[in-house]
Amino acid sequence: MSGSSRYGEAEMRRVLHELARRLDMASSGARLLHLANNAVYLLPLPAVVVRITRSRQLHDRVHKVARLGRWFSTVDAPAIRLAPGVPQPVSAGELLATVWEYTPPHQPMPTVDDLGSLLRSWHALPAPGELPQWNPVEAARRRITDADGLDDGDRDWLLGRCDELEPRVAALTADHPECLVHGDAHLGNLIRRHDGRVVFCDFDSTCIGPPQADLTAVAAAEIWFDDRGGTHSALVRAYGHDVTTVPGWPTYRSAQELAFVVSGVPLLHSAPGINGEFRKRLDSIRRRDETVRWIPYARFGIRSDKRLQTP
Repeated sequence: MSGSSRYGEAEMRRVLHELARRLDMASSGARLLHLANNAVYLLPLPAVVVRITRSRQLHDRVHKVARLGRWFSTVDAPAIRLAPGVPQPVSAGELLATVWEYTPPHQPMPTVDDLGSLLRSWHALPAPGELPQWNPVEAARRRITDADGLDDGDRDWLLGRCDELEPRVAALTADHPECLVHGDAHLGNLIRRHDGRVVFCDFDSTCIGPPQADLTAVAAAEIWFDDRGGTHSALVRAYGHDVTTVPGWPTYRSAQELAFVVSGVPLLHSAPGINGEFRKRLDSIRRRDETVRWIPYARFGIRSDKRLQTP
């Protein structure tokens, strides 16, 4: 492993091969789908997706996701399914993974209308027990603590921002009814199945909290990422609620902006390009300069269609 707590690409390949051997699955021909906070691989035989956390500090999150995956099938939740017959989570050395049935995406691609409809169904589900409360400030602190190459001055400013937001967020959770919150509800986490049903993936941030927490990302992203506009208004029509009209909107927005900034800090050292994007986001937030356009961190992550060979 490298000097940080986060495993690099070559090390993650070794972890994948170890996991595949343990599960009696073939790792030859495996395909790296994404490498950011998790390493995500497609194993062709059987067709499963292996999602491996890249940090030892996130084991509680992996256990939570495994519990959620088992629960999804009992309530027919609009979500991808864990691979059957695999004890979850799976360990490989110091890391943990979950293994999912591969759901090939089908056309048409999911839209904001699909997202709004899906969130209505998601928020109506009976929330399972043993889920954490929505706490974006604590989530931000954990990312800052797990940062790879964060400057001390930036760390101090971000932690100070967490301290400022903490009581405001606590007041929000006291004033709003709670439901099952996906925690990272955007189009990139939607898949249309072969039968046309749209389902969620990526449950690292799933929790119990106010439904507005799932509506804020699209509204805030339109401010910083989208020059064209219209995405948020489409979500309002599809879901039936405008989060920007509630009294707590400034706090929801500030918490989401903090999440947008710190989501890249665990990868500052290991993913080329993220450092510059992080600097741009942090500076524009501090200056409140909304003329700056941000680029999704995912574009700087490692995505590959190359097949991995058994070592």
